[in-house]
Amino acid sequence: MAPLAVGDKAPAFALKDQHGKLVRLSGFKGQRVVVYFYPKADTPGCTQQSCNLQDAFPQLKKLKAGVVGISPDPVEKQLKFADKYGLKFPLLADTDHAVAEAWGVWGEKSLYGRKFMGIVRSAFVVDEKGKLAGVFYKVSPKDTVPKSEAVLREM
Repeated sequence: MAPLAVGDKAPAFALKDQHGKLVRLSGFKGQRVVVYFYPKADTPGCTQQSCNLQDAFPQLKKLKAGVVGISPDPVEKQLKFADKYGLKFPLLADTDHAVAEAWGVWGEKSLYGRKFMGIVRSAFVVDEKGKLAGVFYKVSPKDTVPKSEAVLREM
């Protein structure tokens, strides 16, 4: 899958959140939303990224944006993660990684010389019309919020 670019239509999704409720990207029509993909719930980088977004949530709301996190973890693990860190936004379970593939974030990774397929940490800002206003592949956990806020301020 070719990487997405600013101006592209954001690929649709319908996934269950940590409470088992179906969340669709189309449900955010008319709103801005930060969609971020993280490899695995309750790991150091994913925790930092998610908690930074939770801490920035009031500021993001002032910029008229919601937040949605997506990982291949099942609903139950997403719920434990959200409860442990007080995450108030939807964490979606993409267990078959079909949404990750559509967004171009499912790819080859390497850890200690071992190659495997997984989520490439990424973040996207989707505008009110469902178009990508910000695209950040291989984003660091600490850069997700500042990069997303910069795009939101320019909109």
